[in-house]
Amino acid sequence: MRPAQLFSIMETEFLSASSGHHTPVMLWGPPGVGKSQMIAQVAEKHGVPIVDIRLSQMEPSDLRGIPFRVDNQVEWAIPAMLPDEKKHGKEGILFLDEITSAPPSVSAAAYQLILDRKLGAYEVPEGWAIFAAGNRQGDRGVTYSMPAPLANRFSHFEVDVNLDDWVAWAYQHDIDERLIAFLRFRPELLFDFDPAHNPVAFPSPRSWEFAHRALHKFGENPKTLTGTIQACVGPAAGIELSAFIENLDKLPDIDAIVKGEQVDVPKEVDLQYAVASALVGRAIKAKGDGNADVVMGHILDYAGRFRQREMGVMLVSDMHRAIGQDLFAVPQFSNWAKAVADVMLFS
Repeated sequence: MRPAQLFSIMETEFLSASSGHHTPVMLWGPPGVGKSQMIAQVAEKHGVPIVDIRLSQMEPSDLRGIPFRVDNQVEWAIPAMLPDEKKHGKEGILFLDEITSAPPSVSAAAYQLILDRKLGAYEVPEGWAIFAAGNRQGDRGVTYSMPAPLANRFSHFEVDVNLDDWVAWAYQHDIDERLIAFLRFRPELLFDFDPAHNPVAFPSPRSWEFAHRALHKFGENPKTLTGTIQACVGPAAGIELSAFIENLDKLPDIDAIVKGEQVDVPKEVDLQYAVASALVGRAIKAKGDGNADVVMGHILDYAGRFRQREMGVMLVSDMHRAIGQDLFAVPQFSNWAKAVADVMLFS
């Protein structure tokens, strides 16, 4: 399932915890596709804490607690890491990450916690949602087959990689526009993982974020840039991105386009992707300014000049995902929409 759809589901599951309708959620997927980050985004949006428990690093007693004697009875000391209303708040997320890497003896200790929201005398606070994530068998991670009793305590979702969702996330988090343009140009490289080839560095949403950091750290040093990008996303993808960036000196004047001047659309497809990404970035920066409508109007005018109208549709679609319905109020939008109506309907 697409990340955007999963985010909506997890948000609903979090909100349902207070009403007693929450079902624990298990996210499956290969490494680097953003499972943990999506859960963190739910917590960030609602301003609640995450208690991140890595069962793979625990013994069964770590979860159950330590026994101690009280008179003639044995009681259990509740582990301080578990959600506590006084310490953590009334609402939050209990996140069991790397759950498929936990030995069966440890995962068995979590059965009652996940389904009954209890563990001995301990109870998960009412407003807390329970999410878990793990790799599939065959993803070249340390994984155990999930026991049926544990699996039956979750609703299960597999995380797909989707370029449009990643691009929307990338613009929100100020990912380098050159990187966004490159992945629009080479979408198959957003995630390219073959466990049979035993790769160390490979393209994934997580490792492209690392590449973004490398661009900012080593961008002024071309001698080391290619090597550092390759260290993040692998040899082949790293070379392609470096070559793509080197070719951007032929990029048209973005400032002139934003000002409404007549600028030719480049013939090279890679440069068209680069122009489109740069213009979306300018529209985001202009949002909230007094001249935002003027800037977006000039970008819409330019979008209508692409020979391949699908390229203009992609530009405006990315801009809409980043800016929202304010785009519809720009005077040029209706003219642009009429000009590409047949393309939109066909799509």
